[in-house]
Amino acid sequence: MTRVFDEHLDAGFATRAIHAGQRPDESTGAIMTPVYQTSTYVQDGLGKHRGFEYARTRNPTRDALERNLAALEGATFGHAFASGMAATDAVLKLLQAGEHVICGANVYGGTHRIMTQVFQGLGVQFTFVDTRHISQIEAAITHSTRMIYVETPTNPMMHITDLTAVADLARDRGLVVAVDNTFATPYFQRPLELGAEVVIHSTTKYLNGHSDMVGGAVLTTREDLSQRLEFIQNASGAVPGPLDCWLVLRGVKTLPLRMQQHDRSGRAIANWLEEHAAVQRVYYPGLPSHPQYELACRQMTGFGGMISFELGSLERAMTVVENTEIFALAESLGGVESLIGHPASMTHASVPQTMREEMGLSDGLIRLSVGIEDTADLMEDLDRALRAISSGA
Repeated sequence: MTRVFDEHLDAGFATRAIHAGQRPDESTGAIMTPVYQTSTYVQDGLGKHRGFEYARTRNPTRDALERNLAALEGATFGHAFASGMAATDAVLKLLQAGEHVICGANVYGGTHRIMTQVFQGLGVQFTFVDTRHISQIEAAITHSTRMIYVETPTNPMMHITDLTAVADLARDRGLVVAVDNTFATPYFQRPLELGAEVVIHSTTKYLNGHSDMVGGAVLTTREDLSQRLEFIQNASGAVPGPLDCWLVLRGVKTLPLRMQQHDRSGRAIANWLEEHAAVQRVYYPGLPSHPQYELACRQMTGFGGMISFELGSLERAMTVVENTEIFALAESLGGVESLIGHPASMTHASVPQTMREEMGLSDGLIRLSVGIEDTADLMEDLDRALRAISSGA
């Protein structure tokens, strides 16, 4: 468990991104946190160590990352993991057999898979509801409910959940609210300030931002949850290596600048797609046509670079994803480079087809992760691919 005590906590976001949780190395003056590439630590005597015994339990590079991310989310405690799914796994391990979770129906396919194909078999119960509607969450609460788990914006339909309303509902019943904040990042949304108690990130995505590592993080304000997460982190051992931690620390330093460009291009491309003749519908919370636009404006300070749009058929979607040049056909998101994907066959292939259809995740849906390239070049690339539909390419 890494608790945040830092002189930079009252500074602005960009200052915290660069400095929080880190200091120049005492022995050399190195301004960057060193990569402590070690598995164990020499002790001064029997039972006498310097805070570090074994690297699965603690590592100085990981400590710095945990402090930094906690400071950005407004958390008190931070825990880093080997992947976003390892972070989700740890949060679900807060539960016992027989306990119940209410989860958003439109979550990342891997989240749905681990819930239904791993934890459900261990006795944890799950109900999936449309968390846009607080009434559906309330109706799903039972005497064994312990957690409400949401993504907002959701992957890939860009649904928005009213986090303040969910937190109010949960507080009266003693439920833990856990929020996957990967899409928005703490730059655009801070769920803990809106009443959530746990925030989850795939640090692979925007926080790292350079598509060169895999990791996850869990941030919380509750010491009891943090103590349990610390135990799970050490006992299960799904910890990130020091180099991966260093890569996220490096990436976070430019997070504000990157998110500003993701947002600028995301807004421009979403508006452009909405007017394109080949596109049937655009899903982006920054569009005034988005049914939850006003809510998104209230609880987010920007909308980022994640866009989904409907083309009407698998054939049309295949034509587009196979004809872009700058947008690379690949899994993942949040890097400086732009990616294009087909959720039904990629990120959400493990979600049952009937469930995908209920949420509007069709075979004709495409998801974009808009990078930080020149916006005009990205539009030209998409336009060329969309024109390939009518030309039969």
